[in-house]
Amino acid sequence: MEKEIRILKLRNKIQGQVRSEIEKDQKEYILKEQLKAIQKELGGDSENPEAEELKERILKKKLPDQVRKAADEELDRLTRMHPGIPEVAVIRNYIEWILSLPWMESTKDKLAIARARSVLEKDHYDLKDVKERMLEFLAIRKLNPQGKAPILCFVGPPGVGKTSMGKSIARSLGRKFVRLSLGGVHDEAEIRGHRRTYIGAMPGKIIQGLKEAGSNNPVFMLDEVDKIGSDFRGDPTSALLEVLDPEQNYSFRDNYMNVPFDLSSVQFITTANRLDTIPSPLKDRMEIIRIPGYTADEKLEIARRYLVRRQMTNAGLTGKILRFRKSGIRQIISCYTREAGVRELERTIGKICRKTAMRLAEGIDDLVIVSPSRLHEFLGPKKFTRERIGDKPCIGVATRLAWTPAGGEVLLIETIIMEGKGELLLTGQLGEVMKESARAALSWIRTHSIEYGINLNFEKVNIHLHVPAGATPKDGPSAGVAITISMLSALTRKPVVPDMAVTGEISLQGKVMPVGGIKEKILGALAAGISKVFIPEENGRNLDEIPENIRRIMKFELVKNVQDAIPSFIPGLKEVHR
Repeated sequence: MEKEIRILKLRNKIQGQVRSEIEKDQKEYILKEQLKAIQKELGGDSENPEAEELKERILKKKLPDQVRKAADEELDRLTRMHPGIPEVAVIRNYIEWILSLPWMESTKDKLAIARARSVLEKDHYDLKDVKERMLEFLAIRKLNPQGKAPILCFVGPPGVGKTSMGKSIARSLGRKFVRLSLGGVHDEAEIRGHRRTYIGAMPGKIIQGLKEAGSNNPVFMLDEVDKIGSDFRGDPTSALLEVLDPEQNYSFRDNYMNVPFDLSSVQFITTANRLDTIPSPLKDRMEIIRIPGYTADEKLEIARRYLVRRQMTNAGLTGKILRFRKSGIRQIISCYTREAGVRELERTIGKICRKTAMRLAEGIDDLVIVSPSRLHEFLGPKKFTRERIGDKPCIGVATRLAWTPAGGEVLLIETIIMEGKGELLLTGQLGEVMKESARAALSWIRTHSIEYGINLNFEKVNIHLHVPAGATPKDGPSAGVAITISMLSALTRKPVVPDMAVTGEISLQGKVMPVGGIKEKILGALAAGISKVFIPEENGRNLDEIPENIRRIMKFELVKNVQDAIPSFIPGLKEVHR
């Protein structure tokens, strides 16, 4: 009897729970039906008015299966909600983003190699490496349409045409162009987007750029990738690792969208002024293409073909009012600008055009011919002089070649010897690496002092090494050989030949080790009037990058040990050695 009673109680309990659930569902159903009836009597629609429209758009839109499933789920939620609930706007906004993205829409590539070559040649002068790489990509895409696009990184000084080359590449491929500046970006959400739980959440810049392009295969330029920062909001470079990896970006997942987007068809191009600030994992995912500074002849051609025409058009001038002579442009390049690119050159040409336009507006319509004799009238006195580093040999003064983000430069290294307590004084805002080069150079000289006839008690003298332009920080190992020559000249009281320069790192054994930026350094030496350049023997392969006309003008010598360079820089010291 007790067992039967327990079974009856359990049965009654279950039936009671089921009855209460049914009553609850019936209650909700009755209330919803009453609410619909009330809304209908008030003149409103009984359902969400936008749900049907969104449903039709989802049906018409070509979407991947996973994305369509997510859109249908959100639409189902939206259908069951009252239009006045705040979450309705969030869901509607999400569905609108799904419908606006080019999930399966793409532009057809124009694979005619001859046409692409003509477009690239028309838009830019020189830049052979970049043009050749893009034509190779076109040829591979023609043979294998499913091939993955390379991730290119253009590295070079400001104003050499990195960003504008991206636009030309898009035009030659027949693709849309999107540009995103990464300079100063600190928040990871700028790349990956915010989660929808936050108020005002939006997708990241990558998804926004694709929406702007309207195709899933644009040329996407990420400008200034070397200037990204990181703080408590995350590291944007880590978010870029997935974006810029062809093995992963076929399923890029934005935090806001939360569904994978295929980025494998996007042609990503990044630009940077320097590589040392780019994290190694990110650098490893990109194909580096270096774009060095322009020579004076290249600047002249760029000015004649592009800059003059563009600035005259902007000022509303014609060839009947203003003409530039070659000699005038050369004088502008040599005496009024000092840069690796051509931005300052274009601004200077624009200044001449504006002054001519002002003359025309005042009623003076004489033909203006820009020649060297008239530049003072438009631009004032010369800003720079391209004289030689020195007219006569100086004791303790050697010339080194340096690389900067703005191109190659020539720096003097000065050394004097004075009474003291054996100290090495280093001035000119030198970095730690350059200070170490100076100590290594002094150690090598002290080891070989007898060979070079230096009869000096190093404990009773101070050696002061200074690099002028003290307001500019300087660092790097490439000044080692020049520091050695400067110190040796000061200690032996023998002058250094002025119109020669050297670059290279020195070891304690006197070996000259390779350095970077050879082409930029040689262009800087040419601009400063240097006639002969000494470079490390292992950098001899870099001479192939130097234009043929420069190799005819300048002399190059490869050195393996510092002893090989000393006789050329300090004539007469070889006899002491013997």
